[in-house]
Amino acid sequence: MRTVGSFLKDARARKKFSLEKLEGATRIKKEFLVGLEKGDWYSLPDFPVLVGFVRSISKTLGLNEDSAVAVLKRDYPPKALSINPKPDVSDKFVWSPRLTFLAGVGLVLVAVAFYLASSYIQFVSPPSLEVYTPRQDEVVAQNKLRVTGKTTTDAVVTVNNQPFIVSDEGSFEGEIEVFGGTEEIIIKATSRSGKQTTLSRKIKVELK
Repeated sequence: MRTVGSFLKDARARKKFSLEKLEGATRIKKEFLVGLEKGDWYSLPDFPVLVGFVRSISKTLGLNEDSAVAVLKRDYPPKALSINPKPDVSDKFVWSPRLTFLAGVGLVLVAVAFYLASSYIQFVSPPSLEVYTPRQDEVVAQNKLRVTGKTTTDAVVTVNNQPFIVSDEGSFEGEIEVFGGTEEIIIKATSRSGKQTTLSRKIKVELK
């Protein structure tokens, strides 16, 4: 059974066309002409391009174009052979709605984990404590001493064992009674977990 390659090659021989001459007449590269005559489909372009090649060659060599194309269709291998396969692009990364959802869930989980970790660290850590008044070695001329400062918002503050109210911002203020023998006041901040931070201030009581 004659193939499209032998069909075209025999016609070229009868016309005494060299491959170079046929290349010049049809403007089809010599390597494609050779591949077509040998049936080397893997070296040739896709089927629609080959149909154009066969028609041009047939016209130049005086062959019936439709007959030549019919033989080409018979000889051309099925697509399953993947002639001139295109690069596989299935492995390219494509951002999808599913990835968007997963990324959102991941961010929420990270935020929750960060919040829980921060809350735990705050729970097990001693509370912060600052004392604004009185100053160290302050001279007190009255039996009422004003104490102010700031601590962690959920801490409990006592000054010389007297409880002080802590505001939502963590600040506290109040007065305690001092006497001639009072030399020191002790400020304690206690967290919910029982951790304590203690500061003291030396004072000099000089009542009038």
